[in-house]
Amino acid sequence: MENFKTNLDADGVLHIAFDVPGKTMNTITGGVMKEMGELVAEIKGNAAIKGAVLYSGKDNGFCAGADLGEIGSGSMDADKKLSEDEKLKKSFEQGFGLNRSLRALETCGKPVACALEGLALGGGLEIALACHYRVAADNPKIQFGLPEAKVGLLPGAGGTQRLPRLIGVMNAMPHLLQGASMNPQEALKKGVVGAVVPAGETVAAAKAWVLANPTAVAPWDVKGYRVKDGPYSPGGGMAFVGGNAMLSKTTYSNYPAQKAIMSAVFEGIQVPMDAALRIETRYFLKNMASPSAKAMVRSLFLSTQALAKGANRPQGFDKYEIKKVSVLGAGMMGAGVAYVQAMAGIETVLIDQSQEAAEKGKDYSKKLLDKAVSRGKMNQEKADAVLALITPTTDYAHVKKSDLVIEAVFENREIKADVTQKAEAMMGPNAVFGSNTSTLPITGLATASKRPKNFIGVHFFSPVDKMGLVEIIMGKKTTQETLAKAVDYVLKIKKTPIVVNDSRGFYTSRCFGTYVQEGQEMLAEGIKPAIIENVGRMTGMPVPPLSMADEVALDLAYKVGQQTKKDLGNKWVATPSQLIIEEMVEGLGRFGRKNKKGFYDYKEDGTKAIWPGLTSVVATKVHEADPAMVKEYKNRLLYRQALETARCFEEGVITDPRDADIGSILGWGFAPYTGGTVSFMDGIGIANFVAEAERLAKKYGPRFKPNKLLKDMAKNGETFYGRFSGEAAKKAA
Repeated sequence: MENFKTNLDADGVLHIAFDVPGKTMNTITGGVMKEMGELVAEIKGNAAIKGAVLYSGKDNGFCAGADLGEIGSGSMDADKKLSEDEKLKKSFEQGFGLNRSLRALETCGKPVACALEGLALGGGLEIALACHYRVAADNPKIQFGLPEAKVGLLPGAGGTQRLPRLIGVMNAMPHLLQGASMNPQEALKKGVVGAVVPAGETVAAAKAWVLANPTAVAPWDVKGYRVKDGPYSPGGGMAFVGGNAMLSKTTYSNYPAQKAIMSAVFEGIQVPMDAALRIETRYFLKNMASPSAKAMVRSLFLSTQALAKGANRPQGFDKYEIKKVSVLGAGMMGAGVAYVQAMAGIETVLIDQSQEAAEKGKDYSKKLLDKAVSRGKMNQEKADAVLALITPTTDYAHVKKSDLVIEAVFENREIKADVTQKAEAMMGPNAVFGSNTSTLPITGLATASKRPKNFIGVHFFSPVDKMGLVEIIMGKKTTQETLAKAVDYVLKIKKTPIVVNDSRGFYTSRCFGTYVQEGQEMLAEGIKPAIIENVGRMTGMPVPPLSMADEVALDLAYKVGQQTKKDLGNKWVATPSQLIIEEMVEGLGRFGRKNKKGFYDYKEDGTKAIWPGLTSVVATKVHEADPAMVKEYKNRLLYRQALETARCFEEGVITDPRDADIGSILGWGFAPYTGGTVSFMDGIGIANFVAEAERLAKKYGPRFKPNKLLKDMAKNGETFYGRFSGEAAKKAA
């Protein structure tokens, strides 16, 4: 066997090293599933084998789960000779393969223990759960979990059946529905593992258990076994009644995987394990065929992994070694950038107008590091070493020998031009200058530079230490070598880069702005603020539009609007949403959360409520919304963002669907269950999308009018992933 190396010791215990060749981490491939059946047959049929111990042949973990790149690669639609019933049967047989093998392992009549020296996630944990006993190394960094729900799937190798039986439905649900993980000590407390031992001793402990338990069987195979909090047990019904209510509250029924998980658990724990596993497989396959699951797997797993490995980096350039970076501006953004750089081991210079401001920026890192130490995530020595990498100063002479400079000052052209010239006077000829502007065109900012070919946009998202995306913006004179260097920088600080071309607002700010603006357009129409906010949540956006406007800051939106108004001159046309912002900022001094008053009032205890006086700015005309109206409002919020994405493609602002989807989800939280703005359009079908957009345009105005690109794609039956993707992305599609 290629994936499992076996050795039968003198005590009759079969040692099985799980080691997938050619991969840095074990994953469950088609080959693994095939050999698992062969392995079980050997354990069961060989009389010399008294029991078995399964462990990883790699030192970085047991198994990270299924190889999602292989999922769905063999389409049933390709076999035209099969009837629909035959396709379904064949699909079930393929989907049930690993479940069948693991059930055979569980019922082989001999004790099988799993030794976990490292992480076990997804299918990796499901393999471990099918063993009679699990022993883990005592390392708090090790993670066990079933994260499938995070990418739109459900555990399909027994996870929805074995975990609730093992630790109870209530205890299992956070791991199944939310993908929550646990460390070895937590797993021991919950009963997921039977013992935690020092690292390096798991195999010996597992073997000792095997020899001491020659007649081991799974608890659920013992006659009379009952799930302690099943649906018909005392109090058990609340796990499902309350669980369904909580699920509806948190997902608004947007995520089919979570609903399928609840159904699989509810139905499965009422029947014997063999029937339960068939129920799980049916739900797994049904969910896998849903547009949401396909889109989420593609975007949240395949595309995210590809971009995190530099899929959008230009080829032909050596890796850029980044040892020192200067950050101009020690405010919230600059301080956050300094922190993530120091965490990546980069020497960081943090410059501001006063030493006090620079020191305050460094203190931001100190607070985060102190918190990490207090929670046991880092020792004091490491925290001190990270903090020592940050030098706060007012002296631009410290910029010398920087490999890259990140400008993070106010959104003002004059200020940005001033710091650009001061920094460039100290920079080497090959160093890169990156502006963290969120809206101002890079080509315009680069006019202040003597080296526009080395000038590029590096747009971070706040808070920098939590947000995983960086938007890299190409100016007209930016070279491909500079882009390669910028991508190398983003990867070094462990962020995901997307690459876009220059325009006002670039991609993310431009599209995100339409969500907030549409909420304000609804407000201007007289729709009750609470309806707008609730509909925003129901679309799957993380924060409703009026609340989001407050978080970003109304005065910032006002300043950006005034700069845009100045730049566009006579072409400027005020919208109802812009007039509302002007009144809130100029007339009422309501700037958002920052001064505790915006569309919401913010109380000292941290709570907030919609400002009652908002009706004095805009009179409420729509006080209630029936289901049809809710659907209409949801479409307006989602379509507005997607239409702007289509315009970005037509204008060449963005060229890769992967960048667009990942940018929309990680950048501003576009409904993850759709797979992103592009997958949202492709999933609906471009022709259907265009028809609905045209209807909305007739009713609400030209902002919903589909562009020529969309109309051409609808006419030709195209998709974004088909028309714009490179070969790698087309395979993912």
